[in-house]
Amino acid sequence: MKRIIRNKTTFVRHTTFMLLVGALFAQPVLADGDRVAELERRIAELESMVETLLDQRGAGSAQAEASARQAAAEAQQASAEAAEARERIEELDRKVEPMITEASEKADKPMFSYGGYIKADFMVSDFDDGEVSGDSIGRDFYVPAIVPIGDKGSTSFDAHAKQTRFNLGTSHQIGEHTLESFVELDFLTTPGGTERTTNNFSPRLRHAFVKWNNWLVGQTWNTFMDVATLPESVDFIGPTSGTTFGRTPMVRYTNGGLAIALENPESSITPVGGGRIEADDNKLPELAARYTWSGDWGHFQLGGLLRQLEIDDNATGLDATETGWGVSLSGKFMLGRDDIRYMVHAGDGLGRQVALNFVNGAALDATGSLDAISTVGGFVAYRHWWSQKWRSNVAFGILEADNPNFTGEDANKSTWNAQVNLFYSPVPPLSFGVEFLTAEREIESGAKGQLNRFQFTTKYAF
Repeated sequence: MKRIIRNKTTFVRHTTFMLLVGALFAQPVLADGDRVAELERRIAELESMVETLLDQRGAGSAQAEASARQAAAEAQQASAEAAEARERIEELDRKVEPMITEASEKADKPMFSYGGYIKADFMVSDFDDGEVSGDSIGRDFYVPAIVPIGDKGSTSFDAHAKQTRFNLGTSHQIGEHTLESFVELDFLTTPGGTERTTNNFSPRLRHAFVKWNNWLVGQTWNTFMDVATLPESVDFIGPTSGTTFGRTPMVRYTNGGLAIALENPESSITPVGGGRIEADDNKLPELAARYTWSGDWGHFQLGGLLRQLEIDDNATGLDATETGWGVSLSGKFMLGRDDIRYMVHAGDGLGRQVALNFVNGAALDATGSLDAISTVGGFVAYRHWWSQKWRSNVAFGILEADNPNFTGEDANKSTWNAQVNLFYSPVPPLSFGVEFLTAEREIESGAKGQLNRFQFTTKYAF
């Protein structure tokens, strides 16, 4: 939003500059132009008078000769004044034209903006029921499916700056059309890198899209999710257990509060005996839509999703499809400067759309058929401002899955997480935050695993 405002402000500045140029020079130019026309009319009258008087002089009139001389002198003076006025007009034209041309050229060129933030995280993670390897993303931020379930717990300290991100945007006003683009990178979830020596990590693509008026083409947030509802969190996402979340390539049309898109499909399937198959065999894109009502009171969003789940493997002879769907209600309600944020979602086959793919979209039975997995979940969060520089957030998220009875005892059944944090901003772009997060994962056998994490962060947004 800030980038768009900044780009529009630049365009307004150029337009305002052109209007000011017109206001400064229009009056003198018009005045000189009127003066030239008046003088030319006066010259014509005097020349006609001179000719008449000269005729009268030929008749012997001394008075006529004197009048002729006076008229000729006035005509000469008027001609000189007209020439001077023309020179002033030409001089103003020479000054104004480059200014208008320069402003026009600037208005026709794209405006560039950049942004992002530097973020460094330090955390102590206590896994009560197992161990997570040092190269796992579960050590960098909370991922519900990675909370271990076992016999012996483990505690680890980690520090990284992988969430740091950079973005570049453009905005180009071409007549009545608006052309925009946006690209963003960060360093999370990428392979390679080592903490042993230089802590070098590869960048990954987050967003890359082009907008032409109401149309967006490229990769960005899933249309089914509500980014504006996510609460402020020291953790990468926050109430991950109960939220919809994801980015994907798409074609999206937006008009006012309505957004509708065709998005890249992907099927995650639980095979017989447990595990996960990322099939990527879909023949149809996913259809996602949302409508958002907003005002000074906050906003409310209704989302819907229709998708196909499919597996087509010639090697095993598997060829099955299933329909998935989902609905979501979410929003933010303002309480003065404080706010309450919430989300409730339910559906069959949502899979990767909720809780970072905690549950697969469908399960494969012994006959080779697909059965969509039902889920219901959501979160609620409250933010309170203690002062202009201090604020806190409390959040709780949960997801419940209804797995078919043939998925096995190791299939994920439910997850929840809660967190409380405190942020201090000595100046608006800089924040220091501390957070305590606790989370639980349960599988179909009834076994559970728990995570308790204390995290400190420093973040500078620009």
